[in-house]
Amino acid sequence: MKNKFVQILVTGILVASLPACKQRPDNDAARAKGTGAPTIASTLHFADEHTTATYETAINKFFKNGLFRSGFNGSYLVAKEGKIIAEGYNGFLDPVTKTDSIGEHDAFHLASVSKTFTGMAVLKLWEEGKIGLDDDLSKYFDKFPYPGTTVKMLLSHRSGLPNYTNYLEHYNWDKKKLVTNLDVLTSLYTMHPPLQFPTGKRFSYCNTNYALLALLIEKVSGKAYHVYLEETFFKPLGMTDTYVFSLDKAETAMPSFEWNNRRYGLEFMDLVYGDKNIYSTVRDMLKWDEGLRNGNLFRQSTLDSAFQGYSYEKAGARNYGLGWRLTEVENGKKIVYHNGWWHGNNTVFIRLLEEKATIIVLGNKYNRGIYRSKQLCDIFGDYRQSNKTFQELENESSNGLAAGGSQ
Repeated sequence: MKNKFVQILVTGILVASLPACKQRPDNDAARAKGTGAPTIASTLHFADEHTTATYETAINKFFKNGLFRSGFNGSYLVAKEGKIIAEGYNGFLDPVTKTDSIGEHDAFHLASVSKTFTGMAVLKLWEEGKIGLDDDLSKYFDKFPYPGTTVKMLLSHRSGLPNYTNYLEHYNWDKKKLVTNLDVLTSLYTMHPPLQFPTGKRFSYCNTNYALLALLIEKVSGKAYHVYLEETFFKPLGMTDTYVFSLDKAETAMPSFEWNNRRYGLEFMDLVYGDKNIYSTVRDMLKWDEGLRNGNLFRQSTLDSAFQGYSYEKAGARNYGLGWRLTEVENGKKIVYHNGWWHGNNTVFIRLLEEKATIIVLGNKYNRGIYRSKQLCDIFGDYRQSNKTFQELENESSNGLAAGGSQ
């Protein structure tokens, strides 16, 4: 960043007064320049000046003092009621060659944020009466070797099933062979790794659950996972830059990198989908948020089922719904979100239902600081995720601190 903080766009009106920013040019033209500096966009719906003034200082401070200083390579977007407050793109598709700047159409591996799509796809089939949440998996997978495992247990991570990301290597899977979802299912029959705990007794986050749910979607819908998502979510919502990874996309998909710029290659678990492997952009993810919020995709009762906690055997604010992580604050407020991490990809997708606010951060170079984005929740309400209260943040903004100025 050359010690220079480049401002975040907050409204089209403010662009001219932000000298360190520039409006986003055509994507190809921007890549030709290869500057890698943060860029901003000037389309879609942006918040009005009143909304902007309330939030911009705290947002700018977060990115200036946090992610930018830690070498953030990716994109971010903050919106309220579907209108963009802040949006930015920082770094390169390949931080080693530094030839192509990240742009608004460059899709990032969502990692486990992909589970939000898988979970909601299952709930769509449930809403249509094609799946029962309390159905035993043996109804769909003949003689499933872990009796008593239900669809809801997979969705809420209460199945107790072993995690394929751990046991395949333990059982000497040939790493020269790329694992498929069917391989994951078959391995439960042939390897029969032990349960982590008795089925349904408690919560334990497990990628196997969502690899199986992807197969369930295919079996019930009669369509490939990627086709079902495209027809049900991506195309209706206009998510034109979003897709499910497959081997034929290995050369064109955005690569990911370790913190030291070591590039990840294709590895033996990289083809499994449902738990990961959806690629998207911050703008498309805003469309996903809007689709969940506007009532056109799901009945409210379905959303209520997705966004409630199912694991209360341990005290604490953290919980899990049906495809969604939850933070249930003691004051009654709730954060609905999901994080992701696969190889060098770190992602955050946060939804504040009460305030209709959305925080999206996507990166392809390992950076744990991305998960601190949850602190931005306190800009919109008393979510108690940072050291400052909402009132303190709001006072800072109303006192006239300029975006990116000294404090």
